[in-house]
Amino acid sequence: MLVHFDLKDFQEKFSTQLRPWQRSFQFWARTADIYTGYKAFQVRVCFEKDVKKQEAMWERQHELAAEKIYNMCSELGGFFLKIAQIIGKPDLAPAAWVRRLVTLCDQAPATPYSVIKVVLEKELGRSVDDLFERFDVEPLGSASIAQVHRARLRGNKNDVVVKVQHPGVQELMMTDIRNLQAFALYMQKTDIMFDLFSVTKEMEKQISYEFDFKREADAMQRIQKFLYKNNKKSPVLVPRVMRDMVSRRVLVMEYIDGIPILKMGDEMAKRGINPSGRLAVAAKQNILKSLSLAYGQMILKSGFFHADPHPGNILICKGSEVALLDYGQVKDLPENLRLGYANLILAIADNDQVKALQSYRELGINTVSKCKDELNELFKLAQTMFDTKLPPGVTMLQPFSEESSIKKIGVQAFPEELFSVLRTVHLLRGLSVGLGINYSVAEQWRPIAEEALYQAGRLTGKELKSVQRQGIFRRNFWR
Repeated sequence: MLVHFDLKDFQEKFSTQLRPWQRSFQFWARTADIYTGYKAFQVRVCFEKDVKKQEAMWERQHELAAEKIYNMCSELGGFFLKIAQIIGKPDLAPAAWVRRLVTLCDQAPATPYSVIKVVLEKELGRSVDDLFERFDVEPLGSASIAQVHRARLRGNKNDVVVKVQHPGVQELMMTDIRNLQAFALYMQKTDIMFDLFSVTKEMEKQISYEFDFKREADAMQRIQKFLYKNNKKSPVLVPRVMRDMVSRRVLVMEYIDGIPILKMGDEMAKRGINPSGRLAVAAKQNILKSLSLAYGQMILKSGFFHADPHPGNILICKGSEVALLDYGQVKDLPENLRLGYANLILAIADNDQVKALQSYRELGINTVSKCKDELNELFKLAQTMFDTKLPPGVTMLQPFSEESSIKKIGVQAFPEELFSVLRTVHLLRGLSVGLGINYSVAEQWRPIAEEALYQAGRLTGKELKSVQRQGIFRRNFWR
């Protein structure tokens, strides 16, 4: 009996099975190189006593590491593009990292149109020519999980956006996350007193949801309905879903015309607008106000929120209107965490250290102190983690420096469910720093937090300080 052996088929299958192992090797080799580079540098820099020379040495080290991180994220793509979005923020990472990593938003390698066409027709059950009057072969953008194309449906005058998942991306991203989890366990035992493993577990859960576009379509409709119901005019635009053109791997939605927030500076320069002038400052304030109001209502009143406000997901439309895109990452907070976080917002806004400690315990955040002034340092940690405001004279937080609260107050347990809130607040802070506006979301969310607690019966009428301002921001928002 003869057995037919297809060498090409065998090679393809073998290559597919080998890819996760190759990626794991690449991750560990590159991560070890970056990590040991910093460890060796920390020893070397101690021998230099001149502060200015030390700063120059740190800048060169950060630039060297930034290039290595950029190369790893851009070459491996997938999940590492999301990592670049998280760490490449102007308030958190070294400036050299930010300059290099900020360019990675929506720059994943595009899947060829021939492959995209096959996925589209298989998922929607009809040919591309039957469905679309026009379909742009070149994508508008390509991210870690999917890419988007502009098109026009047959018999329709308005353009749509077609989101199509990259084939085979799910298995590779799960491999990447598990490697990161192992590294997180090592880091929290050796360098950082923070429950990083719980954070990565929540990332694994959240990202696994992103592969189901039906779930994303439901989330878009739910958030859109909530924001329109709670406001005379929704603070942000949410794309309308073409409900009969949604599958697990394809999502068709309305096209919203706007400028990516990262290109706003270039657009102002093109129009001759002074980026520091009154017009530009007013536009930036409106953008932050819209995003803050939308997120305050979603997190504190609903508990169901868009959990990925990185710059690549924000468009600026006419009249400084803000469009919020990509609902693959959404979070539905349990009631106890939603209300516990509302209590923490009040504590931060009121500068109440005792109440902040009580809120941490209520939320299940367990800490251990290495300092005498534990209460004060814990409050600073709460501000660092859950508020956007930077201390006077500070333009960039360094949470892992020796003087940071996170070095003095160890976080032994951190609820996985809260990671999405933490990440959202940090992304909002990154946006505010990028726009050159320092403000506190805790202060702006105070009326919304009070309303949430009042409606839940956890505040009485006498305890309310700002209930008369429910649903709106105070007029001194920018003072």
